Amino acid sequence: MAQREGGRRIAIVTGSALGLGYELTRQLIEAGWFVAGIDFNEERQLELAKEFPADAYRAFIGDVSDEIFVKRSVGEIARIGHVDLLINNAGQPSFKTPTAYEAADVDKCLKGLKGMILWSVETLRACEERDLKIANVMSTAATRGNANESVYCATKWGEKGYTQSLKAAYKGTSVKIVGVYPGGIDTDFYRESHDYVSIDKQHTFMRPDELALVILFNLVNDANLTVSDILIERNYV
Repeated sequence: MAQREGGRRIAIVTGSALGLGYELTRQLIEAGWFVAGIDFNEERQLELAKEFPADAYRAFIGDVSDEIFVKRSVGEIARIGHVDLLINNAGQPSFKTPTAYEAADVDKCLKGLKGMILWSVETLRACEERDLKIANVMSTAATRGNANESVYCATKWGEKGYTQSLKAAYKGTSVKIVGVYPGGIDTDFYRESHDYVSIDKQHTFMRPDELALVILFNLVNDANLTVSDILIERNYV
């Protein structure tokens, strides 16, 4: 196995700048991981580069669906050491009535699916298809149809199909594929859709730090076991 950064395990987290991605990154670093964080938000990435130690976090700034950026970034990360974990977390929301969708909305939502595929393929190549866990963070929208989320659901269902296909392709190998399906999260993800998801409703959603804790508890452990699907809903009180 390739030498790890400072003896640490190495993770790639896409969409690392804010929300769930940030919490996953922060908690992995606290657990002793080296994280390569991927995000297009340059301002936030520069902040994270100051927040986290240089030997624990490296920021990559770019579009997760840009193939050239993906290839270059994975190449640089692979030179640091063997990648143990890829978390495909980046995604683009779009919540509208069915007749309000336009081509630009479709392209926006498809960035998440395209990015998931590109990062998975390049990381698998860099790892020579061995000793790797890939966690694809989607949504409960991948498990059902929701009103005013038709295009968003379509892309999430596509991500689920891709995830299930990877599982079949790598069954019985040292590559493990995990599908993560969280319900609503209290972040700025819905900021452009408050006519559909009100601020009051949003604040009843799951906290990103608690959600990250549950995901990583199931995803990263020393047991010789793999939780293949993680479906997480908020408690109703």
